[in-house]
Amino acid sequence: MHALPLRPALLAAALVSAFPAFVQAQPVAKALDRIVVTGSRTPQTQDATLASITVFDRADIERLQAPSLLDLLRGVPGLAISNSGGAGKVSGVFLRGTEARHVLLLIDGVRVGSATSGTPAFQDLPLEQIERIEIVRGPFSSLYGSDALGGVVQIFTREARGEPRASGYVGVGSYSTARGSAGLDARGDRGWYRVNAAIDETDGFNACRGSNSGGCFTNEPDADGYTNRSLQLAGGWRFSPAAALELRGLRADFETEFDGSFSNEMEGSQQVYGAKLELKPSDRIALAFRLGRHADLADNFLEGRYRSSFDTERDSGGAQADISLGSGLLSTGLDWHRDEVTSSTDYVVTARTQKALFAQWQQALGDASLQIAGRHDDDSQFGNETTGSLLWGWSFREGLRLTASAGTAFRAPSFNDLYFPGFGNPNLKPETSESLELGLRGSPAWGGWAVSLFRTDVEQLIAFDPVEFIPVNINRARIDGLELSAEGAIAGTQLRASATVLDARNTSAGSAQDKELPRRPPRSAQIDADRSYGRFSLGASLFAASARYDDLGNFTRLPGYATVDLRVGWSLNADWSLQLAGSNLLDREYETAAFYNQPGRTWMLGLRYSPR
Repeated sequence: MHALPLRPALLAAALVSAFPAFVQAQPVAKALDRIVVTGSRTPQTQDATLASITVFDRADIERLQAPSLLDLLRGVPGLAISNSGGAGKVSGVFLRGTEARHVLLLIDGVRVGSATSGTPAFQDLPLEQIERIEIVRGPFSSLYGSDALGGVVQIFTREARGEPRASGYVGVGSYSTARGSAGLDARGDRGWYRVNAAIDETDGFNACRGSNSGGCFTNEPDADGYTNRSLQLAGGWRFSPAAALELRGLRADFETEFDGSFSNEMEGSQQVYGAKLELKPSDRIALAFRLGRHADLADNFLEGRYRSSFDTERDSGGAQADISLGSGLLSTGLDWHRDEVTSSTDYVVTARTQKALFAQWQQALGDASLQIAGRHDDDSQFGNETTGSLLWGWSFREGLRLTASAGTAFRAPSFNDLYFPGFGNPNLKPETSESLELGLRGSPAWGGWAVSLFRTDVEQLIAFDPVEFIPVNINRARIDGLELSAEGAIAGTQLRASATVLDARNTSAGSAQDKELPRRPPRSAQIDADRSYGRFSLGASLFAASARYDDLGNFTRLPGYATVDLRVGWSLNADWSLQLAGSNLLDREYETAAFYNQPGRTWMLGLRYSPR
């Protein structure tokens, strides 16, 4: 076992513990009162949930002015990002040191992800279509099945608020970037609707610094652009106090350029459609039925000439019953999803199905609370998997809660892992994990803070073998980590801070034994500060990450780096605002994946119309 780096951990702990001493003792609007659902599949306040969770709402998105969804997520505790050359390029989201494929993405409750690559395309989801994001850290296969080893990210699309109203945004920035969105929504006593269209275009920059030994394995010193056009349609109707139907759809069509010798252009689409029927036959029983489809479509080209197609569709459905029994809540139900591949590449197997039965019990026991969940999955390729989780919390003092949890998780190999011609390995086994977590949280009047220690042991971890040139099970990996976070107000300044210390290692026998798992920085931290001065607002973000390795053998080292962002806002009136944001103001050169460039100093000027 490798101990966590002591000095950084102690420093981060000291910073968080000292935070309350500087904040105002007066009450402020608490973000912890927000209702979340992802940590338990049932509505509860963020303060009440036993899971480690971070939430961004629409106000956060507009205030922080992040260039993309990935930039917004960058400072979440325990989360790391790799990107292959800017906007719209292949990216990975790592939670608690697990792999990018170990993060389950839900959009409005619908499972999203490519059955071929095995990872969701976070880079193609536009911020202008998002109302709220919930990031739950830790193993949640007991509630959601395959893929949720590291955690779950759930995105909720834009909502309707009240009387009919329009909204919109236009902006221009570096690399000939142009953005725009326009929406219309309304909510009445029984029904609601929302329509929102958005476009994001940029000329980009040279994605890859060209090498015949790594990265893109070619040298194309040109600008690699990206265009994303998206449309959201949503609506709902309440038939009675006991019955409501909701329909949602999101489509994002994109074109992206990159560097490569086989293909260097891609046209594709991310499509998510869902329906939810809610019934409440009594005060103690609530029923929910869901149907969904996610399509991940991609055509690849080389200098305009067609090369390949990779299209996957995921159909899903489920039923859930929430039954109140005394002071406890029983949630049980069925989940089902089917993946299908249509491709110019011949896969030996092109479809598979997973069926599951799950149950969860939530119980308040005086100052303590308990959450127990279990799930049985039946995979048409790999057979049966049973996972479980136990979460416990104890409010031993006013505003202080001790939490502890344990859970197991699994992930079935993707179609590329198994069957990609010449590079697949049909002998792969599902990845499995066991995790433990101990946490302490405080919820004083000024906001909240949290400290979490965790350990995850992964069995049959899938990694690419550079000798055989196929994915293999490397047997074991161990991940130890420390997360710290705080939110509050200091003399009228809104603050959000986080820090992560991570030790993620291959513990299998062989040449890579005891090596760090790639693309996870051992230490990272971010602080956001925002303050209003009447109609003006000023904000800044500082992000820092230590050096990491790009490969299993730890031969290629990616240096650490730090970036500084600034943002300014001016409320022209109650509905109109002008925004100016500068990113990476110190113009640092850095890489999150070897050979792939990241944006230098950039700016974005935007005008937003958002009636309150």
